[in-house]
Amino acid sequence: MNKLLFTAGLCLCTLCAIAQDCQLKFSGSVIDSHENTALNGATLSIVGGTAIAYTDLDGRFTFSGLCPAIYVVEVQHPQCKTQRFEINLRKDTERTLFLEHHLEALNEVLITGRSFRTQSETQLNNTLDLATIEQYSSGSLGDVLNTLSGVSSLNTGNTVVKPVINGLHSSRVSIINNGVRLQDQEWGAEHAPNIDINSAGQITVLKGASTLQYSGNAVGGVIIAEPRRVLLTDTLYGKTILSGATNGRGGSITSELFKGYENGWYAAIQGTAKRFGDFEAPDYVLSNTGVEEGDFSLRLGKNNIASGFEAYMSYFQTTIGILRASHLGGAEDQVAAINSDRPLIIEDFTYDILVPRQEVKHLTGRLSYFKQFENLGKLSLQYDLQWNQRFEFDVRRGEDIDRAAVDLELTTHNFVASLESELSEVLNINTGINLIYQENVADPSTGVRRLIPDYEQYTLGAFAIADWTINDRLLFEAGLRFDYTLMDAFKFYRSTFWEQRGYQEEFAGIVVEDLGTQILANPELEFNNLAATAGFNYKIDDQYRLFFNYALASRAPNASELFSEGLHHSASRIELGDLRFKSEVANRVSLSLEKKGNAFSFTAAPFVNWINDFILIEPTGVQQTIRGNFQVWEYRQTAAFLTGIDLDANYSFNEHWSTTAQFSIVKGYDQTGDLPLINMPPASLNNGIQFRLPNWFAFQTGIESQYVFRQNEFPDNNFEVFLPETETTAVVDVSTPPAAYQLWNWNASAKFNLNEKSDLQLGLQITNMFNTFYRNYLNRLRYYADDLGRNIRVSLKINY
Repeated sequence: MNKLLFTAGLCLCTLCAIAQDCQLKFSGSVIDSHENTALNGATLSIVGGTAIAYTDLDGRFTFSGLCPAIYVVEVQHPQCKTQRFEINLRKDTERTLFLEHHLEALNEVLITGRSFRTQSETQLNNTLDLATIEQYSSGSLGDVLNTLSGVSSLNTGNTVVKPVINGLHSSRVSIINNGVRLQDQEWGAEHAPNIDINSAGQITVLKGASTLQYSGNAVGGVIIAEPRRVLLTDTLYGKTILSGATNGRGGSITSELFKGYENGWYAAIQGTAKRFGDFEAPDYVLSNTGVEEGDFSLRLGKNNIASGFEAYMSYFQTTIGILRASHLGGAEDQVAAINSDRPLIIEDFTYDILVPRQEVKHLTGRLSYFKQFENLGKLSLQYDLQWNQRFEFDVRRGEDIDRAAVDLELTTHNFVASLESELSEVLNINTGINLIYQENVADPSTGVRRLIPDYEQYTLGAFAIADWTINDRLLFEAGLRFDYTLMDAFKFYRSTFWEQRGYQEEFAGIVVEDLGTQILANPELEFNNLAATAGFNYKIDDQYRLFFNYALASRAPNASELFSEGLHHSASRIELGDLRFKSEVANRVSLSLEKKGNAFSFTAAPFVNWINDFILIEPTGVQQTIRGNFQVWEYRQTAAFLTGIDLDANYSFNEHWSTTAQFSIVKGYDQTGDLPLINMPPASLNNGIQFRLPNWFAFQTGIESQYVFRQNEFPDNNFEVFLPETETTAVVDVSTPPAAYQLWNWNASAKFNLNEKSDLQLGLQITNMFNTFYRNYLNRLRYYADDLGRNIRVSLKINY
C-alpha cells in the first residue's frame, strides 16, 4: 500500500512538473561593481544544473527555457571574484549582476560606465572615459568636451573655454562636479568652469534638460563629472601624469592616490599644477595669454553597501592672462584692430601674466550620507558649501595700477534630501527637496562702478522622478520639478541710465535713496520656475535602440542679465542688463537612434528647442571711457527657435584598423525679429583613422581632420563710430564670421609594464599640424588675433 501511494505521488509530482511553464527567460548584464563597466567573457552557471551562459561584448547574457523556481547563479570572470546570486524566477526576469574586481586588475580598468542615479534613461548619454580625459590633462573642461558631437566652446582667447551644448551655454548648462552643482558665477561668457578635469573618472554630457534632482534650469544640457568609484577591498594605488607642450612653452603635473579597506573605509587625494607662458598664433606671440593653475581635492568616507557617508573638499586657483591687444584706446584703435590681420600689440614671449588678467579661487566642501531602509528605499542627504572669489584686473595707471577693477565674492549653501524607492519590480521613484542660499558681495573699494551688485538669493525646489519598465524592451521615464527663487539686491544706478531705461516709472517703489547722479535701488525679484521631462527608451533588437525625450525647462535670469551696467573688464566690453527680464521657458524635443554592432556603430540625434523670453546679448555700439574705447553689448529678450542634429559613426575593419566620423549642425533663429541668433556654432565635421597593435606595448596611433564650416546665418550688428582725428565715420564690422577652416591632428601612445602592478604610458600629440591660420567664430577675441598655431604635446603617465 505504501509503495502504491509513493508511486502515485511521484507520478502526480511528475505531471505537475510537466505542467509547469518552463519557457521562462532570465537575462541581464554583468557589471564591474567599482567602475560600472560591462564585463564581457563572464561565465554564468546555474548551481546544481547544466545550464551555462556567457556574456557578450556588452556584458549581456540570457538563460532560456527555465521553470519557475529559486535558482542560485554562479558568475565567474578571470579578473573578478567569483560570486553567487539567488534568483526567484516567477516570470521573465532581467537583472544586473555586479562583480568585484581583483586588486591586480584595478589599474587596467577604464571607466566608461553610467550612473543610473545621475543620468537620464530616455536620452542618449555621451560619456568620455578616463583614457580620453587623460589625453587632455593639461587642458580645460571645454577642451575635452569638444571631442563630443554637438558640443563646442565659447572662448575668450585660448585659456577661457566655456562649453556650448547645441548652441547654448553659461547659465543654461549645469555642471555637476562630484555630486555638487557648480556655482562659480557661470553667468559670464568669459568665466571658465572652475573644475580640474583630472579629478574626474568619467564625464557625461546630457543634451537638454535632465537630472531634475540637481536643477530645473538646464535649458541647454547637463555636464556630470564623476570621480573613480570606491573600491571595497584592501588596496592602495595611484597615478601621476606629466605633460609638456611647445605652444605656451609649459606643462602640467597631476597625481592621484587612493587607499581602500575591505571594511568600507576609503580615502583619496588628488592634485594638479599647470604653468604656461604666452601662447602663439602661427607666426606671432599672443601677448599676455599665459596661465597658472593649482588645484587639489580630498575624499574620505565609508561605504557599507547598506549605508555610507563621504566628506569631500576641493580647492581650485587660477590666474589667466587676457590678450593685451583686446584692451585698446580710442575709436581709431578699435577700427584699426578689427580691420587688421595681426594684433596691434605684439611683444616678446614671457611667462609673466600682466594686465588685463583674471584671478579666480574656488573652494568646495561637501558632506553626504545615504542609508538603505527595507521596504522604503535609499535615503540620501547632502550639504555642500561653495566659495568663489573673482578678481579682474584692467589696464590702470597711478596708484590703482595693482588694484582689481572687479572684486566679486560668491558664497553658496546647498542642501538636498532625496528618497529613491523601488515601488515594484518595474516601477522606481526618486523624490526630494533642494534648498539653496547664495550671497554675492561686490567690493566697492575697487574705484570702479560695480558691474554686479550685492545680492542675496534664496531658492526652494522639490522634484519627483519615476521610471517604469513596461517590458524587457520598453522603459518609460517622467519627472517634475518646481523652484521658487527670491533675489534681494542693492544696486547703485547712474541717474541717466535709470531714466533712459524708464525705470523711474515702473520701479519707483524700489528706490532707497536718490543721490543726484546716482540712485540706490533695492530690487526684490521673485521667479516661479517649472521643469518637467518625459520620454521612453525602446530596444528595437539586440543592436538598435530608440530614445525619445521631451523636456520643459525654465530659467530665472541671472545677476549679469538683470543688473549689468558698466565695463566688464575681462570681456573687454561694456554690458547693459535689464530689470524687466522674465524667466526663460524652453520646450525641447529630442529623438535618438543608436546602433551598436560588432563592427559598425552609429547614432543620429536630431532635436528642436523652442525658447520663450530667450535672453541674448549683442553689440550695439562703441563708448569712450577714461580707460579707452569699448564695444557696448546689451541684453534683450526674444522668442528663439533652435534645431539641429548630431551624427556619430565608427567602423572597425579589424582588430587593428578603425575609423570614426562626427557631424554636428545647429541653427538658431530670433523669431521675434525674424533674424538668425548671434553666436550659433557653425557646422563641423570630424573624421579620424586609428591603428592599434594591442599585443605590442598597447601601441595606438591616429590622425584626425577637423573641418569647421563658415557660419552663413548671422545677424547684422555692425555700427558706425566717429573718428575724431579724421572727422569721419567708419563702420565697425563685428558681425561677419571668419572663413571656414580645416585642422589636422595626430596622436600616438604606447604602454610599458614596469612590474606586476605598475606601468608607464608615453603619449605624443600634435594639434594644428600644418600651422594653419584660422579664427573661430565663437572666440570672442577673434576681432583682434588669430587662434593657436601648431602645438606638440608630450605626456608621461605612471600607474602604480
